Amino acid sequence: MTAVSPARRPRTEREVRVDLAAAYRLAALAGWDDTIYTHLSAAVPGEPGVYLLNEFGLAFDEVRASDLVKVDVHGRVVDGSARRVNPSGFAIHGAVHAARADVECVVHLHAPWGVALSMLPDGLLPTSQWAMRLHGRLGRHAYEGLALGGEEQQRLVQRLGSLDGLILENHGTLTVGRTVAEAFMLMHILERAAQAQLRAMAAAPGSLRVADAALAEGTYRQWVGDGSEWDGDAEWPALLRRADRLSPGFRD
Repeated sequence: MTAVSPARRPRTEREVRVDLAAAYRLAALAGWDDTIYTHLSAAVPGEPGVYLLNEFGLAFDEVRASDLVKVDVHGRVVDGSARRVNPSGFAIHGAVHAARADVECVVHLHAPWGVALSMLPDGLLPTSQWAMRLHGRLGRHAYEGLALGGEEQQRLVQRLGSLDGLILENHGTLTVGRTVAEAFMLMHILERAAQAQLRAMAAAPGSLRVADAALAEGTYRQWVGDGSEWDGDAEWPALLRRADRLSPGFRD
């Protein structure tokens, strides 16, 4: 099925900054942060090849809209601030933004359930409704150590292709979205699906009820519908209210 692109007005840099800062705060509230490591990034509207990344050294629960640094796909800070960014951030995020012009946001985490899932040879199985949203939509990238050179970047983006995300084996997870809200919600779905699967595997080893491929594919098609509503469209206003309530200051 070919998704129908809804008519949507262009995003402003301010809107993207606020959404991305909120996503950092919400990730911290969800327990997805890893001290000052891992990243959420977002393309800057009207500036091809430029995206926003958190300043290196800030915890997720400290990030404000004004703290986000403009970086190009080669990892160079281009906003004149000379602020630091983590090289591993642009190694992964820069490669994805360069390859996927359709993507506004990239989320890469070392969240607990996602890391545990990345250790399983079979990855995510269609064992829950959450998992079926991602049926056939996750690639896999083999672990190659801490370094991420140009050749590995090419392999990573090839394995991502036009999918919604990757399981980074022995490392973590990655999701992409046409909006910050979509990328965040897909990571929420992935982390919930991983948690449910791993808990069931621990409770009843060898006894998982796994949906067949046809049912999983049908459920995915029901979930995405005609493409006029994206993941995050309905949920994001409520999530912004949660961030305002529980982690104020991210809009600054």
